[in-house]
Amino acid sequence: MISNAIAVESIAPLEHDEAMRLATAEYERLLAVVDGLGDEDWSRPTDCTDWDVKSMLGHVLGALELQADADERVRQLSAAAATAAETGCLRLDAMTALQVREHAALTPNQLREALREAAPHGLAARRANTPALLDTPYDPQLPGESGWTFGYLYDVIHTRDPWIHRVDISRAIGREMVLSSEHDGRIIADVVTDWARRHRQPFTLTLSGPAGGVYTAGENGQDIDLDAVEFCRILSGRAKGSELLAVRVVF
Repeated sequence: MISNAIAVESIAPLEHDEAMRLATAEYERLLAVVDGLGDEDWSRPTDCTDWDVKSMLGHVLGALELQADADERVRQLSAAAATAAETGCLRLDAMTALQVREHAALTPNQLREALREAAPHGLAARRANTPALLDTPYDPQLPGESGWTFGYLYDVIHTRDPWIHRVDISRAIGREMVLSSEHDGRIIADVVTDWARRHRQPFTLTLSGPAGGVYTAGENGQDIDLDAVEFCRILSGRAKGSELLAVRVVF
């Protein structure tokens, strides 16, 4: 075994308070990227092929509004469920399309200001979630996904989502992403544990870069050596992966 390798089973799951610290820092980093966007950057295509940068940030704004207000959450979910029933698409796809569509008329400056205003409200509402709510089962209505709780949705997925979109936007505008072991490395370590839980096969995973690390599970498994951010892009479906890297993780 590599001497500095981290056994996956030793990685603690994200608890609510830690998740909220990560989410708060992540939105600060994402909003810093938004503040630095030039006029030409908003229309650049992203790895989410239907979205340019402005569309992607319209989704981010809609997600923050959903998190901040229970009535808004019901409205978005109800509208998305109706569209999914009518068209056969996934409810999640219908909801993100709704978020993009409803914010499409905002100018870049209006969108920037709306994100700045919405982020604290979304974070405050998430921070106030009770243990009882976080432990409540949640059906994401996604193929192959079961056993979710509201805690997994709010503490894990809603923290990963702005992170992976910061990856997307940084790539789209051709700027280096700000990365640290303490912040990005912790988010990625949680992704590693989620991925390992899904495939349950032995592996040694060497992730390079500021947010990287070496992770192991079992013995005599597949050896994988990748950039840490690229690892997450593959698991999210933004790039192709084979063997164990074909196992998807929700972001």
